[in-house]
Amino acid sequence: MEEVSKHNRLGRSPEASDMWLVNNNKVYDITKWAFQHPGGVRVITSWAGQDASTVIESFHIDRNMLSKSMKGLCVGQLVDASPSVDEDFLALHRKYTKQGLFKPNPLFYAAHFLHIIGFYALAYLCASHFGIGWLPTLTTALLITCGQAQAGWLQHDFGHLSVFPNSQLNHLAHQVVIGTLKGASSSWWNHRHFRHHSKPNVVSHDPDIDIAYLFMLGDKIPKWWAEKKKGFMPYDWQHRYWFIIGPPLLLPTYFHYDNIKWVFGRKKWVDLLFIAGFFTWFFYLFTPIYGGWGTFGLYMLSRTIESQWFTWVTQMNHIPMSPSIDRDQRHPWVAQQSLATCNVEHSWFNDWFTGHLNFQVEHHLFPTMPRHNYVVVADEVKALCAKHGVPYETKTLYGAFAAIVESLQNSGQLWKDTYQEVHGKHA
Repeated sequence: MEEVSKHNRLGRSPEASDMWLVNNNKVYDITKWAFQHPGGVRVITSWAGQDASTVIESFHIDRNMLSKSMKGLCVGQLVDASPSVDEDFLALHRKYTKQGLFKPNPLFYAAHFLHIIGFYALAYLCASHFGIGWLPTLTTALLITCGQAQAGWLQHDFGHLSVFPNSQLNHLAHQVVIGTLKGASSSWWNHRHFRHHSKPNVVSHDPDIDIAYLFMLGDKIPKWWAEKKKGFMPYDWQHRYWFIIGPPLLLPTYFHYDNIKWVFGRKKWVDLLFIAGFFTWFFYLFTPIYGGWGTFGLYMLSRTIESQWFTWVTQMNHIPMSPSIDRDQRHPWVAQQSLATCNVEHSWFNDWFTGHLNFQVEHHLFPTMPRHNYVVVADEVKALCAKHGVPYETKTLYGAFAAIVESLQNSGQLWKDTYQEVHGKHA
């Protein structure tokens, strides 16, 4: 592995790069192929110079396509392989494959899709029957929000290739669902989300923590930025202004800006077509009731409410794991995922409300597993972590939400203390 670790340089082109990785004790030269990687060059190269066996096993459902893609790239055999937590994990992964735990339950996903349509139907019936008073409008917006949030969890399932037996069907369904039910770009989501899963909470790899101009996260970034006088926000107040510019504004502002920038910048015209489909049916249903501007207001109201739901749920598993927010420490797969994630207690409501992201450790270790099976494997995953001294943390839903604010407060205070120590109190 010492020799492999030296080959980890990503340049602007294959000629300026030098990248090897290990898969099942075989060493592969991915220098040229990485730039053609279907999941994006940034995802695979984040594991250059490391053993990526568990990553490759976890991310891919089509083994034949994978074998064809990597054929001819092998440059040798790893001779210093030693047993590790990742080997036990691979054994567990293969056991679950044989048990059929990577096969979805069609009834689960059919019911989930129908209940999303049900929320939209109820929203339309509420608006058309009860009119445009403030109470019917708020109720309509809440019903739309439920449909939007649950559609968000469904597109997440398709994006992780968890619903259909082959990648092509999952990708197509993902494009349709996130486009026509959410009004977003599937390629934009893939670009961000795959990088997040590859190296969660790792600086320069995980785009979800690339928010330092607004919020300081963890216990490393605040020190780095304070020492260099970077940033412009009063970060020691970030646990307060989080409630103003965090959850309320993420989807209504950044969501739209980044999608528009991505679609037009990358010329993703098919994604744009599906996004147009969403706004077509939405305005077709509600414009006769609310008028054009009123429908736009209804859309933004529901998106603002959904933003609260989405932001709290998606950040409760990662922001509080402050020590893991760091530059790449090149942890093995299982350690990398468990250090950066925590679970929330299992219950019917928590499962529904979070789209089973309350099983965040299991989801990060088995990203292609249908989410209704996380509860089946949770005890064995916990035992695996305990055996190897790997963290496995579970909180209440309220405790997880509170931990976000507590973590922001601690990180903000650390920034202030470091800033005053280095530059003086009146700098």
